[in-house]
Amino acid sequence: MPEKSFAKIAEPFVCGGSAATFASCVIHPMDLAKVRMQLFGQLNPGKKPPGFSTILTNMVKSDGIMSVYQGVDAAIGRQLVYGTARIGLHRAFSDKLKEINDGKPINFGMKTISGMASGSIAVCIGTPFDIALVRLQSDSMAPVAERKNYGNVFNALTRTAKEEGVGALYKGLAPNILRGMAMNVGMLACYDQAKETVGKLLGDPMTDGPALTTQIGASCVAGFTAALFSMPFDLIKSRLMAQKPDPTTGKMQYGGVADCAMQVMKKEGPIGFFGGFSAYYGRCAPHAMIILLSIESITKGYRNVLGLN
Repeated sequence: MPEKSFAKIAEPFVCGGSAATFASCVIHPMDLAKVRMQLFGQLNPGKKPPGFSTILTNMVKSDGIMSVYQGVDAAIGRQLVYGTARIGLHRAFSDKLKEINDGKPINFGMKTISGMASGSIAVCIGTPFDIALVRLQSDSMAPVAERKNYGNVFNALTRTAKEEGVGALYKGLAPNILRGMAMNVGMLACYDQAKETVGKLLGDPMTDGPALTTQIGASCVAGFTAALFSMPFDLIKSRLMAQKPDPTTGKMQYGGVADCAMQVMKKEGPIGFFGGFSAYYGRCAPHAMIILLSIESITKGYRNVLGLN
């Protein structure tokens, strides 16, 4: 049936996007703390950034519990676009590579190619929402006179385009593409590879799919590799996206990816690229685990509802 064929093609996109959106809602406070830790060095040169627990505690004390979900609408919009594309495309590309490989399992090199290709395409589609998310999360850190006071994700998108030009919605695209590629390889490609290794270590035959313990172990590995591979690019991306023209000169603080990297290296040293790693890992690991575990249940439910085998 044509409807069933379309449903099968849409399966990885619908299920992947749903899992990514659910995971993003759960870990949003961690993501908010991560962005603030990354921008702290930019706004407070020479000062040691506070821990993510301190950031969240201070926000709750000063602005209430809902402040830790500031920008969640942008996060949801981003995952509906970016998360759906990166997970769905990765699975579609992987299936195609398996088909080319005569139905045999693909090696890690092919998994990496699939992850990099799907990650880069997804970033190009979802970057405007990423810009809105960073703006919403960082606005309250600026001096009162310089705050934009965005109302919601759509207000942030329209005002940014109107005040700074449509090109501003793609600010930081280069490091975001690099981050997306690194993230997809670290999370999806490494997860596929880790399942095989963890399964062997735990004696899991995986005849009817990986056991829950195998999935959890592989997800933990994927969360760490995703954070390790993508952290430097994520920090550069956040700083490029959050920068605003100097009120006096009208110039931006960073001239581009290379200039931002050089300034971070010069002012903060190599460790500066991993500022906020604890919060970033605390976000990546649960995010990866929630996506990779929940997508199995979501996929089963999707197939049952639509009568797919």
